Amino acid sequence: MTIRGFTKAGHAPTLFASFFYFDLSFMVWVILGPLGVAISKDFGLDPAQKGLMVAIPTLSGAVLRVVAGLLVDRFGPKLTGLIFQTIVLAGLAIAWLLGLHSYNSILAFGVLLGVAGASFAIALPLASRWYPPEHQGLALGIAGAGNSGTALAALFAPGLAQTLGWNNVIGLAAAPLAVAFLVFLLFAKDAPNRPAPKPLSAYFDVLKTGDAWMLMLLYSVTFGGFVGLASSLTIYFNAEYHVSPVIAGYFTAACVFAGSFIRPVGGWIADRFGGVNALSILFVLAIAGLMLASQTWPSAYVGLAIILLSMCALGAGNGAVFQLAPQRFPKEIGVVTGIVGMTGGIGGFYLASTMGLAKQATGSYQIGFIGFAALALFALICLTAVRARWRAIVARSGLAGV
Repeated sequence: MTIRGFTKAGHAPTLFASFFYFDLSFMVWVILGPLGVAISKDFGLDPAQKGLMVAIPTLSGAVLRVVAGLLVDRFGPKLTGLIFQTIVLAGLAIAWLLGLHSYNSILAFGVLLGVAGASFAIALPLASRWYPPEHQGLALGIAGAGNSGTALAALFAPGLAQTLGWNNVIGLAAAPLAVAFLVFLLFAKDAPNRPAPKPLSAYFDVLKTGDAWMLMLLYSVTFGGFVGLASSLTIYFNAEYHVSPVIAGYFTAACVFAGSFIRPVGGWIADRFGGVNALSILFVLAIAGLMLASQTWPSAYVGLAIILLSMCALGAGNGAVFQLAPQRFPKEIGVVTGIVGMTGGIGGFYLASTMGLAKQATGSYQIGFIGFAALALFALICLTAVRARWRAIVARSGLAGV
């Protein structure tokens, strides 16, 4: 595989439009996290309410990924993407013009932000269908780097909220999203080899397979940990280390950028050494990082370094999981991507909400981190248990090793 071959194989404008749509949608998806300190001050929220506020968009996005996958199968990714972007733009405009005047209205707005989080199930199939198997990893790596959009929110939203007010930041977020809409409209194009729509029963058929549930468990930890932390870290650094919301946003952005751009590296490591081997090491690193993060350190920079380690392990794990998925389910990869992506959002909801509950109940985030580390340990044990059987299945199929 060469870069020259890659550029000739697919459709570069569609790949760029997919990445750009994914990137800015993820920016909007997690925007309540970077704005959380300002919103909490206005409404007097307790830690549990803060945790639920930033967790709701991840849960909504998880459910809507399945809806988006079904619509992509029937109407194509471009039309589905345009519809979903229109809904998000309208929601941002309405929230800005009418204002969000209660905690319940914030939660309702969080449900709408889940529409932006569903972009995963639209952008990746749009890009993937243009590229042959030998270029899938790079194409999905480029499109999937849109995870970095969560860092844009952390980088800019807290400072803008101090200057303009958090409600105006919500309205301002519509501007770059409108640019992404125009780019998507002008440059994205559905691939000519569009597969036949899958019936709803295809999802239930895959769910009858234990290995599908295994992949769902693995991604609920890797992506769930990534997006759960991305949504919560601005509030976490502000509350735990008493840094300003702006500095907390910078810390969050650094963690998210690191976790996003190491995702393709995780896929490459999995290609080179096997997905199970790579994930086993990455889970050990993630568990160690989460356990260390459960302690409050004398310096915020020590805490930042530990979270960076955790985010890198989780981000690389995202790439490794999606190296395993097509190996184990080569004929059902579209359906598997939808249900696995859904559980990633559910994992993020669990982490963000339990961190808030832990802070509310004990005055510390410790139990939230330890609980998620325990989930990662459980996933590692389950992965070890299926290692030999997965290798035998893949060897019989003639695909690359796991």
